[in-house]
Amino acid sequence: MRADPDVADFDGVFRALYPQARTVAHRILGSLADAEDAASEGLARALADWKRVGRLEHRDAWILRVTINAALDVARRRNRSLPDEVAPSQGDDDETVLRLTLVAALAELPVRQREAVVLRHLAGLSEQEVAAALGVSHNTAKKHLQRGMARLRSSPTMTEEMTLAFD
Repeated sequence: MRADPDVADFDGVFRALYPQARTVAHRILGSLADAEDAASEGLARALADWKRVGRLEHRDAWILRVTINAALDVARRRNRSLPDEVAPSQGDDDETVLRLTLVAALAELPVRQREAVVLRHLAGLSEQEVAAALGVSHNTAKKHLQRGMARLRSSPTMTEEMTLAFD
């Protein structure tokens, strides 16, 4: 645990973490504006509970996890608002369709597996950092990662090209 955080400490955390949070959200959403909104949402939630969040040992991983969840929420809302005739299909190479397909496949995973896969492969956290962000042991995080990746590889919506991007 860190020492009692001051709201003034948040400014430094924001400056250091915002670019990474925006990048992770952009990988999920493909839209810089939406990614900025998701990153801002993750950091705003951290600020709202800064007395607790600022003391977390793996505060940055927690903030990235919240940002990722905000980005996935945006992607799910987008996907629901699409008419059936533009729903993702396996034959399309369009980047937007690939992102929607990825989000749909991630949504099929249990929450812990989804969080572990996204934190590890999209946010670039180490397995230890993923474990800390999820509040589980290293072995448990590793199991979530292995099972999540296995489910993604076997998902009919995922192409081999998409699962290779995670390796």
